[in-house]
Amino acid sequence: MAPVFDCSVEAELLTGMRLARAAIGRGDLVVIPTDTVYGVAADAFSPSAVEKLVTAKGRTLAAPPPVLIPGIPTLDALAESVPDEVRALVAEYWPGGLTVILTARSTLNWNLGETKGTVALRMPSHPIALELLSETGPLAVSSANTTGDPAATTAEEAERMLGDSVAVYLDGGLGGTVASTIVDATGLSTPGGRARIVREGAIPSSDIRAILGDRCE
Repeated sequence: MAPVFDCSVEAELLTGMRLARAAIGRGDLVVIPTDTVYGVAADAFSPSAVEKLVTAKGRTLAAPPPVLIPGIPTLDALAESVPDEVRALVAEYWPGGLTVILTARSTLNWNLGETKGTVALRMPSHPIALELLSETGPLAVSSANTTGDPAATTAEEAERMLGDSVAVYLDGGLGGTVASTIVDATGLSTPGGRARIVREGAIPSSDIRAILGDRCE
């Protein structure tokens, strides 16, 4: 059985984080708490690790995972361009429950699946997730559940669904029950183009539209 570390206990937190970093480094999967639901994470720049992630969930690369990042500078490093409207959104809602889809830099050496040249990016607000991201760099992270099942809100739920496909489980206590709001902002890069709310989640659509105005469908 894969180990589960109670991150409310300092010794377990330190050990769990060390083993999680090592697992990510060798291309294995880690379950982490986030400010929304629990996530299963892999090195975003390891195609084999990303494939492990989607296989563990019972998906294929036709459903590419989003990428969690440690801060706004990484947004600029991974996106081809960042429209001013997106900067306004992330200034308001990062770290937090907002995922933004942008055109990925063509020079990136990764394979997240059938992304059509885009990447879905989010900076979470959970301290454990942010600490791990600060040490590993961008992580491909999807909700910690098998396809068709509810997203895990505890490490125990995640372990019951994902089992030994995951190398390390970091238990941060009861997580959120609502996934992030996803905004496809690729249209903002063209004159007159608009953003589209793909999924309403932790942030109400009305709040997104209040910032984007007529630049949102």
